[in-house]
Amino acid sequence: MISIEQIKDPVKEEFIKFDESFKKAFESKNEILSVVNNYIYGNKGKQIRPLLTFLSAKICNQTTDSTINTAISLELLHTASLIHDDIVDDTFERRGKESVNALWKNKIAVLVGDYLLSQSLYIAGKTRSIDILDRITNLGKELSDGELLQITNAKNIETDEVKYLEVIRKKTAALFSVCTSCGAISVNANKDQVEKLNEFGNIYGICFQIKDDIFDYVSTEKEIGKPVGNDIREGKITLPLLYALNIAQGTEKEEHIKILKEKDFSKENVDKLIRFAIEKGGIEYAKKRMNDFQQEAVKTLDIFADGPLKQSLLLLLQHTIERNK
Repeated sequence: MISIEQIKDPVKEEFIKFDESFKKAFESKNEILSVVNNYIYGNKGKQIRPLLTFLSAKICNQTTDSTINTAISLELLHTASLIHDDIVDDTFERRGKESVNALWKNKIAVLVGDYLLSQSLYIAGKTRSIDILDRITNLGKELSDGELLQITNAKNIETDEVKYLEVIRKKTAALFSVCTSCGAISVNANKDQVEKLNEFGNIYGICFQIKDDIFDYVSTEKEIGKPVGNDIREGKITLPLLYALNIAQGTEKEEHIKILKEKDFSKENVDKLIRFAIEKGGIEYAKKRMNDFQQEAVKTLDIFADGPLKQSLLLLLQHTIERNK
């Protein structure tokens, strides 16, 4: 499988500028904030979001300082949302290492998350683009709305795929679509280009989340940095289990719904739900849906000329679908 570094090649110059400025965004004279921020910066991920921002910008026009600031703002917002998510979900591990709330407790974690969110908005203002600022500020509402919607759906066992997709569009895909659309806006792309890249980012985010949901059933804690079955223990009915519940009948369906309704998430019952999802073809169905969405994503890029930038966008989507962590 092609590596992320190879996919980044058409925008490697943009990443040099990004890395310099992104590190500065974590600097602080406050001692405790500096310690926590250094820890967060040292555990940054693959930087998929800035990659999408740069590729989407450059496929439309030459990148600018506004493009760099857009990427920094969105990566900071993403980082802040992860910190807050870990607090809400009582998660003590992130990417195989202790989460901020695990090391410094909730009070400091909340304040650090708030600081990074504020820093995100401050840097978004540097783009001097009302459209970019509007999309980024609205994104915070979408992410919170998605999390609250997921909590509401967890109380309703009889959910469906439409509601499932609504949640992941808000809590995951929204961020990716803002990356792609704001990347385009930062280089004064035309309306059609912005819209098509927004669609691509949305579909990319859906595939990204479905793949993450699959990991909860078929991966290992060492591979993904969180316990397998974690979503189930939190009462989240994701696509593989949702499909299994929808096609099961009679007592087989009732006994698994009973576990979910009573929130009886012992290791034995979590393992039972995982086996049920797998045996009913939930994993295969989720993979099929990813492939369906991938075909839609390819069509959104038809308006762009073939070349390294378009190729990297398509390879990035392929990489996300094929990744093993």
